Amino acid sequence: MWRPTPGSLRLLALLGVIGNVLIVLSGGAVRVTKSGLGCPEWPRCTGDSLVPTHSPDHHVLNMSIEFGNRMVTFLVLAIGILVFVAALRLRPRRRELVWWALAQPMSVVAQAIIGGIVVLTKLHPTAVSLHFLVSPALLVFCVALWVRAGEGDAPPRRLAGPWTRGLAAVLLVSCAAVLVAGTVVTGTGPHAGDAESRRYGFNITDVARIHGELAWLTIALTAAVIIALYRTGAPAAAKRRANELAALIVIQGAIGYTQYFLGVPAGLVLLHMLGAVLMWIAAFRLFFALRDRGPVLAAAPAPVAPPQAEAPQPA
Repeated sequence: MWRPTPGSLRLLALLGVIGNVLIVLSGGAVRVTKSGLGCPEWPRCTGDSLVPTHSPDHHVLNMSIEFGNRMVTFLVLAIGILVFVAALRLRPRRRELVWWALAQPMSVVAQAIIGGIVVLTKLHPTAVSLHFLVSPALLVFCVALWVRAGEGDAPPRRLAGPWTRGLAAVLLVSCAAVLVAGTVVTGTGPHAGDAESRRYGFNITDVARIHGELAWLTIALTAAVIIALYRTGAPAAAKRRANELAALIVIQGAIGYTQYFLGVPAGLVLLHMLGAVLMWIAAFRLFFALRDRGPVLAAAPAPVAPPQAEAPQPA
């Protein structure tokens, strides 16, 4: 962090990506175990304690799960601060990377504030949906920094035609729509975070069908991008990213339909949430793979002072 290289900065950026995936999983664990109000206050866990303590109204396991999710937030914040400091101290300094890095701790602070609103509104489904969606938004910054730290600052050289790049952009929008629709399904279904919390008043079959149709649209767009990449002779890296996304979407769809027909078991819900964020990451990696910014420029070596002539010795 203190004497960063492009490689160490990229490693820290990858840790940011992993940390945000973990916070999605810990938040999902809160929902499926009905631990959303395990810590009924915020920022304290209870009215007089920052950490879980004995309470007649909340089981210690539920309190611990909710408190653990809050601790993961602090972990992600710490990684974000390390990333920002490393980006500031990288030589030569790359202004774009500094801004991408600054967005990470700032977004985590916003995430913590929204988390407090979730608790204070007793898990209102709109607040809960927004709380989840902040993580994919934060992953945009994390993935962008991860990718950009491993490439140079040359003007973008397009590796695919405008039609293919347009399809990839529409694919990103479709993936975002799937994520938003997924939060509505979860807010309508049985895993709302607490047995007494409010749900959306939609018909679960209707919202699940809309979610599924958006997923099928995403599959069709992914297939179209893959066909375009192979027909136009795109680089192998872009094809690999597209194939990775296609595999994740197929697995994600299989998990989604399985959990639907099995009555939405908790374990499959967590796997489905993991698949959602991995799909989102893969879609952005594909988008970045359609252009090239050249190699990372090495830092210029420090100038070496010329040797000084020795002073003449007295006779």
